[in-house]
Amino acid sequence: AVAVSGPFGAVKEQCSGLYAQELAARGFLTVAFGPSSTGESGGTPRYVASPDINTEDFSAAVDFLSVRDDVDPERIGILGICGWGGMALNAAAIDTRIKATVASTMYALPRVTTGYFDPDDNPDARYALRQARNTLRTADYKAGTYQRAGGVVDPVPDDAPFFVKDYHDYYKTPRGYHPRSLNSTGGWNVTSPLSLLNAKLLAYTEEIRSAVLMIHGDKAHSCYFSRDAFAKLQGDNKELLLIP
Repeated sequence: AVAVSGPFGAVKEQCSGLYAQELAARGFLTVAFGPSSTGESGGTPRYVASPDINTEDFSAAVDFLSVRDDVDPERIGILGICGWGGMALNAAAIDTRIKATVASTMYALPRVTTGYFDPDDNPDARYALRQARNTLRTADYKAGTYQRAGGVVDPVPDDAPFFVKDYHDYYKTPRGYHPRSLNSTGGWNVTSPLSLLNAKLLAYTEEIRSAVLMIHGDKAHSCYFSRDAFAKLQGDNKELLLIP
């Protein structure tokens, strides 16, 4: 059995549901879920990501699968897409019931909060971001609402990077649009990155003893996340599969 979630800001009716359906067609029992505080899942406030809670989401899926009569509890795996690839690795480090983990096009969310290729990975830049987000947190509480960051860029400028155009081509068109998807609609709460800024998400991945497969396009803007995370993994049951 395999539990599937992601990408960051997506819901189960999008990529994870497609992955789950394709795996089911190949003989796996699968469950796709939208992470806490998004889609049809519970959790308040809405539209907030949390490294702890979203790691726990995978373990909760393992709970669900492990007691089913049609599941061998010794053969449960997880598959995380995009930002949930990082959450999946985090879950594999803590939950020994997970026997195999796939991270597809992994994003390291705490790392990307300081920008692609870490331009603001320094104490002053992080402090300034914390100040701005906490100021907004007070304003949100006073107003009784949460300011949203906006989903995928729409319309897309002509000079936008190719991956931004790819996001739009999926989340903002009939190909992948869903009204509950944060990427398709108003995005995460602006204050959501606060918990990510304070997290060392992949701190113990070198202690994962179960099988791990990491998949990425070799020219993807985000490939360095998978390369760097894979370099920390130990053992001979780990694989980095780069797709040309």
